[in-house]
Amino acid sequence: MVDIRVTPLGSNANDFLKLVDDLYKGCPQFIRPLDFDLKARLDPKKNPFFEHGEGVMLLARKNGRVVGRMTAQIDREHLARYADDTGFFGFLDTTDDQEVATALLREGERWLRAKGMKRVLGPLSLSINEEFGCLVEGFTTRPYLMMPHHLPYQGGLIEGAEYTKAKDVYAWHYTVTGLNSRVKKAMADVLAMPEITVRPVSKKRLEDDVQLVVEIFNDAWCDNWGFVPFTRNEVKKMAEDFALILEPELTKLVFIDGEAAAMAIGIPNVNEVIGDFGGQLFPTNWAKLLWRLKVDGTKSARLALLGIKRKFRKQRKYAGLALYLYGAMSEQGRAMGIEEGELSWTLEDNGPVNAGVRMMGAEIYKRYRVYDRALL
Repeated sequence: MVDIRVTPLGSNANDFLKLVDDLYKGCPQFIRPLDFDLKARLDPKKNPFFEHGEGVMLLARKNGRVVGRMTAQIDREHLARYADDTGFFGFLDTTDDQEVATALLREGERWLRAKGMKRVLGPLSLSINEEFGCLVEGFTTRPYLMMPHHLPYQGGLIEGAEYTKAKDVYAWHYTVTGLNSRVKKAMADVLAMPEITVRPVSKKRLEDDVQLVVEIFNDAWCDNWGFVPFTRNEVKKMAEDFALILEPELTKLVFIDGEAAAMAIGIPNVNEVIGDFGGQLFPTNWAKLLWRLKVDGTKSARLALLGIKRKFRKQRKYAGLALYLYGAMSEQGRAMGIEEGELSWTLEDNGPVNAGVRMMGAEIYKRYRVYDRALL
């Protein structure tokens, strides 16, 4: 028999976090996220998500042993935008046991149903703007920063609980090499336009520049499946989080006649340097992290955000902007000693974006799936 304990988010999360030590023991691909970061994200006092969301943590025990975890949450920003009575589950990790996975999902469904939800979608941790999906292809490589990793059976257990595919997203692997002629031409054409200026994100005015990034993102992505805009306080929190790891050289802000028009944000792959931390940062790992990031540097980076405002994307004159951004990020990464990267994530049915990524020579190497189920 499976016993499910339900507690409000913000409660003691130690068992919730430690579960992965047992589940992923012997899995060399798994990188345990830093506990201090996850605790803050799960705490309504520290995460601005909870200004428009609420949720619970679920912990499963069987024969006295912790065997699974999950969150269930609602996002009022999503509900205001779509009016679809959809709630979410996230942070799902279990032993290879259908009874455990089903029990967790059903308990989450009960909580969501009591909140008036008629459909459940997941995994999202905690929203579409954070970790997204369950890994269903690409188990042999380590995840990049803010990308999830799961054991091969996890998706099957979700399906065994009567969930079906809602959407797949791709992660693309890119080896930093020389650019092809088409990309080089697009870069030259863009830089030759007198109305275009380009600069990196500035650490001295980080909050203002992150606001510009989000302004572009909210416009460029607003028609995408599941899109939910960032709130002002989420932007402020993002700037605070970026302060430590941001490398301005891996960012681009494009202005057209002085208006913020396009952006690309790459982040060093912190997972490359925290694999031996076991989720703990203090006391000595903090110094190691700073040294490895700022002195040694990483050999990999993730292109996490890229967007072009719709009014510019629709103008034929600026058709090369996306290739310019891809190419500029590749060239800057190579100058910094970056050898490989991940472009993630992209929707499976976003043809233009996927075509541009493929044109850079990137290949799909991971697939993540989001599932849904009607709450009857």
